[in-house]
Amino acid sequence: MPRNLVDRRAVLKTMSAATVAGAVAARPQRVAAQQVKWSSGTEAPKLRAPADAADCHHHIYNSQYPVDPRSTLRPGDATVEDYRAFQRRIGTSRNVIVQPSTYGTDNSCTLDALVAFGPTARAVAVVDTTVSDAELKRMNGLGVRGIRFNLAQAGATTPEMIEPLSMRVSDLGWHIQINAPAAKIMEIRDILNRVPSPIVFDHLAHIPEPEGTAHPLFGVILALIDKGKTWVKLSGAYIDTKIGSPSYSDSSAVARAYVQKAPERLVWGSDWPHPSERDNKPDDAILFDLLLDWAPEERVRNRILVQNPEALYGFAKSA
Repeated sequence: MPRNLVDRRAVLKTMSAATVAGAVAARPQRVAAQQVKWSSGTEAPKLRAPADAADCHHHIYNSQYPVDPRSTLRPGDATVEDYRAFQRRIGTSRNVIVQPSTYGTDNSCTLDALVAFGPTARAVAVVDTTVSDAELKRMNGLGVRGIRFNLAQAGATTPEMIEPLSMRVSDLGWHIQINAPAAKIMEIRDILNRVPSPIVFDHLAHIPEPEGTAHPLFGVILALIDKGKTWVKLSGAYIDTKIGSPSYSDSSAVARAYVQKAPERLVWGSDWPHPSERDNKPDDAILFDLLLDWAPEERVRNRILVQNPEALYGFAKSA
């Protein structure tokens, strides 16, 4: 089984201060029209990503790593090099790797990718209550900044694990990340109100359509945001839509409502390589350009793409 052969801290120590600073405070990427694996279309987006723009939700898959036998989503390889091609097309320069359900609590694939990307990357791991404090500290040193509870897929984590694990990772300054359907989030909302750590909801918090912002879950999420510890990922517009591409107008209405209510609590994510979409992969340029509709003001978009990720994931402050 491949393991983390290189300690990321050792890598950083061997780099000059100028090199690290250049990697962290990246200039805008040069975008190019090109075909990217697991993405339809070839055109570059109309939206030009600002310097240090972060994609706060993507996955890495590699068939060299063993899958969790309980997993149901098992996409083909989507490697570090494949994702770098995605960055060249979209123009983002920072990224957050999210451990997918495919590998359960074996974070080797995600952590090895984290080392390969270097200081412009962070990660969100998946653990259960058997994880040791030493392992949590090791992952923290590598750049992990949260743990994910994927309650949309049967597998490694359960609602009963949320509170005890939140208590343990809160001391590290980590957050807990929730991917769950609306009914499940409503069911666990009392737990979410008790946890000490920040909370991050995947994919617009899966607000159901066609109800959209009229659904009770939207009010629950806003109430958690008002408590000052909750974030939402503007990602996965295609997941709960009933209308679909290119406007995703139902999901877009939810995204715009979040931007109007709490722009300081939002980050953007591509969800590349779109594991829930087995056949028709979305056009990532169209998905990125949705931000022009969701957040028409450049100042607000830059907050979502740059400043908010710096606050949530501990990226270096942009120059």
